[in-house]
Amino acid sequence: MKGVSIQVDSLTKRFGRVEAVGDVTFTAQPGRVTGFLGPNGAGKSTTLRMLLGLTRPDRGIALFAGIAYGDLPSPTRTVGAVLDIASAHPATTARNHLRTFCALGGHPSDRVDEVIGTVELDRFSDRRVGGYSTGMRQRLSLATALLGDPDVLVLDEPSNGLDPAGIVWLRNFLRDFAVSGGTVLISSHALGELQNSIDDVVLIDHGQIVWTGTLLELTTRGDTLEEAYLRLIARESAI
Repeated sequence: MKGVSIQVDSLTKRFGRVEAVGDVTFTAQPGRVTGFLGPNGAGKSTTLRMLLGLTRPDRGIALFAGIAYGDLPSPTRTVGAVLDIASAHPATTARNHLRTFCALGGHPSDRVDEVIGTVELDRFSDRRVGGYSTGMRQRLSLATALLGDPDVLVLDEPSNGLDPAGIVWLRNFLRDFAVSGGTVLISSHALGELQNSIDDVVLIDHGQIVWTGTLLELTTRGDTLEEAYLRLIARESAI
């Protein structure tokens, strides 16, 4: 289907007396790659978990084309998510891991071979996951997220463990996904690489959105993404 936007409106979450996320509002549009950036502890992971229905917000909503994740008729056909590197049993093979999740999601069985090819794990799909490198497990996580042929990808640090060739592959894959009408929301600390990958930026610090806009707008002064990011974070810290 594609053409599915992400709408986050006034998301708020407290843990005891600590407000981890406060009135977070942003949109990620189809056909674009949106970077969700911020320091450790800024509220990124909590926001992504609320977006995916894993953490209940105290206030606010998060929607995919106007529908909350938990109300989607077939969530994994709309949203593919990678929040952690695949936790497949070390004794199972990647192929069997994918077969299990394919069946659980009610997806066609031929999707297993398709996603193995997409993430370029063909030569390793029948090896036990316990022997995989971090980068190979990262590819397996992405393959699992792609089983439902989703319209949206929500990815947390997807380049972790990838070698330089793998990082280039991921960049091209995400661009092709967006060009085909897909929506990508990606959280990462690899700012140098993100500058080559994203169209839009959402910057969060201390649970608050401090900047949203296009990458071009953020770097219009000639800054790199990293320089602009550090300038904004330093400004917020000084307030």
